[in-house]
Amino acid sequence: MTSASAEGVARTPATPSAPRSRKSVTGTRRTVAALFLLPALVLLGALVVYPIGYSVFRSFYNASGDAFAGIDNYKALFTDDGIRTALKNNIIWVVFAPAVATALGLIFAVLTERVRWGTAFKLVVFMPMAISMLAAGIIFRLVYDQDPDRGVANAVWVGVHDTFAQSSAFPKAHPGRNSPLKPDQGGFLTTSPVHTGQWVALPLVGVAPDQMPSSAKQAVRAKTEPGRITGTTWQDFTRGKGVGRLGAVDPSELGYAGMRVEAVKDGKVVASAKAADDGTFTLPASADGALLRLPASNFKEPYNGVDWLGPSLVTPAIIGAYVWMWAGFAMVLIAAGLAGVPRELLEAARVDGASEWQVFRRVTVPLLAPVLAVVAVTLMINVLKIFDLVYIIAPGSSQDDANVLALELYRKGFSEGQPGIASAIAVFLLLLVIPVMLFNMRRLRREVRR
Repeated sequence: MTSASAEGVARTPATPSAPRSRKSVTGTRRTVAALFLLPALVLLGALVVYPIGYSVFRSFYNASGDAFAGIDNYKALFTDDGIRTALKNNIIWVVFAPAVATALGLIFAVLTERVRWGTAFKLVVFMPMAISMLAAGIIFRLVYDQDPDRGVANAVWVGVHDTFAQSSAFPKAHPGRNSPLKPDQGGFLTTSPVHTGQWVALPLVGVAPDQMPSSAKQAVRAKTEPGRITGTTWQDFTRGKGVGRLGAVDPSELGYAGMRVEAVKDGKVVASAKAADDGTFTLPASADGALLRLPASNFKEPYNGVDWLGPSLVTPAIIGAYVWMWAGFAMVLIAAGLAGVPRELLEAARVDGASEWQVFRRVTVPLLAPVLAVVAVTLMINVLKIFDLVYIIAPGSSQDDANVLALELYRKGFSEGQPGIASAIAVFLLLLVIPVMLFNMRRLRREVRR
């Protein structure tokens, strides 16, 4: 009886319980999760989905928005000169900026592993990331200033250049009134031949007294010598009205120390001399019957550096500023990936006889390939929408040459009053970013499966 009763109880089916909400892996009910996600979804729709949808819609209408324009705005992407320049520059940005920043980050991450002060170096390299694009743009606008006294880049460049090639001390010198000299190929040539036993006067004006060489002394009239040609080249100017004689060496006038003088016959230099500190020079008898020339090298303008923000160099200069900012970002990510590389593999390669370069190229870089891909893709997406640096660094005269799609979008939409074309540029930028994002997503999924 008892066993039967127990068996009956065992066979009695359990009463079905009331239905309950399904739970996620973390134990949170889906309804509660949806409620928590709702504010984020609303913001996402308002700030991302709606602007994208409206930009696509607006890109098919004219500037005023009251007439359907079809694909005319998209045709302008490939016919407008400004947009084509922007597209070309964006290609340059995408190809070079991420590659250079990633390469520098890789080099810094690998090299700083071997030095005791590596952490301090990484901190210094990463510090530009704490600076806004606006501030970085202002900094590099000054760095690239054309004046070597203000621009750091040109101060360094001019210092290096002047170490190997000194400029002339007389860039503004030129003949005065009734001068025996006439212009010739950037220099000056006497109007008549000279002969031995003759003193030749080569007066010039145009050099400020404070710009004269420190070695310059009071000019003197050179003594004539048989079988030789002597002369003086000097600053033919004396302060004070009515003071001094034009074409004559006066006591207060200085000689052009170091001025080069050439004797020219039939277009060939037959003799040359360098003026002494008092401006005097002597030529041999071979110069008899020749014309005397002060070559253009005497009047070369001082080297003023490189026009970094000119039409030809403005884009590479701005890319340099971008790399300065983002190389630290690349270095930190790559250093984190490098910390996870098995040291046994590196040591095994060294034991097998591999050099440090071979270990780096055949072991370290392949193992860091996933991290390098993350960094490169992130920077590619970033440079596709670069705007701040170009807008701040490029001066008005070169902004058309430095133009990029994001800047052209701003100019079309706000400066030129063409929101239809601006919307088309925005949609085009989105289409450029999507393939990069899809590549990144596929790569991340492959990493998760591993």
